[in-house]
Amino acid sequence: MISDKQRKRVLGYISKGVEEGATCLVGGPDAATGFDKGFYVRPTLFVDVDNSMTIAQEEIFGPVLAVIPFDDEEDAIRIANDSVYGLAGNVMSGSLEHSLAVARRLRAGFIGVQGAAPTVPTPRSAATRTAG
Repeated sequence: MISDKQRKRVLGYISKGVEEGATCLVGGPDAATGFDKGFYVRPTLFVDVDNSMTIAQEEIFGPVLAVIPFDDEEDAIRIANDSVYGLAGNVMSGSLEHSLAVARRLRAGFIGVQGAAPTVPTPRSAATRTAG
């Protein structure tokens, strides 16, 4: 992390994820070990995440991933769009055409397809939503 303040902020989100009932598979709120200098946070993966949880709704700006289950494509799109944030997203599927169709339905300023880095803003600019 860029500073101790940011490290503490990210660790706070990780603790909040645990408090709200998400399952931490790797990482967690404990300090990263083996570093003499710097502000390190262990990469953290959460499952059993509900989209209403803080870790699903905030831009954490740290090595934290929340895996949110979905029932079908419509549910996945609803979950992806159910946030005040909309800076970037990425869509992957077995079909480029299908990924592009789903990408057009997402409300984000930058959308990557098939793992490509999102580099071109969409017509639905992120300026219409919050970006932290």
